[in-house]
Amino acid sequence: MQRRTCLLAGISALGGLSLGRAAAQPVQGRTAIEVWKTSNCGCCKDWLRHLEAEGFVVTAHDVRETVKNDYRRRMGLADKFGSCHTGLVQGYVIEGHVPARDIRRLLQARPVALGLAAPGMPMGSPGMDGPEYGGRRDAYDVLLVQRNGTSTVFQSYR
Repeated sequence: MQRRTCLLAGISALGGLSLGRAAAQPVQGRTAIEVWKTSNCGCCKDWLRHLEAEGFVVTAHDVRETVKNDYRRRMGLADKFGSCHTGLVQGYVIEGHVPARDIRRLLQARPVALGLAAPGMPMGSPGMDGPEYGGRRDAYDVLLVQRNGTSTVFQSYR
């Protein structure tokens, strides 16, 4: 069984994680991503719009903050990588304001890893780049996170 299939089976077995077929399969050649977020978070909505504009098919689940954090933990991602939303795409966890181009690069390279994380909420990242932020741009890294909790820089934004 492939690593991504094992991850999806393991996550499904955890209970409470609904990974429907629509969210797990591409739609008309576009990549599907499932996202757990809180309903009142504007930057999450902006990040989802970024993904949709970049051709992703998004299935979003509005959940309470504590439930959202539980999803992240059940997927194996440590809190130190946390941000305001957690996604799952083709067996990889995507945490926070990760640019669509990095997700596509991950899916093309298919490294053995848990997924990508942009910890915190870096200004200037997708979803944190609207006019309400006054053009502020912070340097940040998108991390490639391993199952053992280690990480390396996947992409730097300076």
